[in-house]
Amino acid sequence: MPAMLSPAVSVSPQIMPEDCAGLAAQGFAFIVNNRPDGEAPGQPAGEAIAAEADAAGMGYAFIPIDHNGFAPEQVHAMADALARSPGPVLAFCRSGTRSCHLWALAEASVGADARTLIEAAAAAGYDIAMMAGTLRHIAQGAAAR
Repeated sequence: MPAMLSPAVSVSPQIMPEDCAGLAAQGFAFIVNNRPDGEAPGQPAGEAIAAEADAAGMGYAFIPIDHNGFAPEQVHAMADALARSPGPVLAFCRSGTRSCHLWALAEASVGADARTLIEAAAAAGYDIAMMAGTLRHIAQGAAAR
C-alpha cells in the first residue's frame, strides 16, 4: 500500500508490472521508478513496468538511485517528473525510502520548507530528519534564484 507524502505524491516498495492497472484505477497518473534494474533477484525489469504503465494510460520515469546516493541530475529529474505529471505520482524503490528522500530533495529544489517535508515524511512513516540541513540549504538556493 502506498504511503502518501502529499496529495500529489505517494511512495511504496517495489511494484510489479501487473500492479499498474490497479494503481491507475486508484488515481495515479505517473510512476517514478527509483530502483536500479538488477538490484535483486526476481525484481521486475523497469521496461516491463514502463510498458504496463503505458498500457494503463500512465506516465513513467526511470530515475534509479543506487548506493552512490543522490546526484543533482537525479533531483532535477524527479522535480521535472513531479512537475509534468497530470495527476498523482507513485514513486517506488525497494522499500520506498530512497523515493521518499528523492521526493524531499526535489521539493526542496523548488523551494519547499524543510520542516514541512520532514513532517510529511514522518506522517507517512519515513524519518528524514537527518536531511534537515541539506533540505534547508537546497531550498535557500531555490529561493535565491
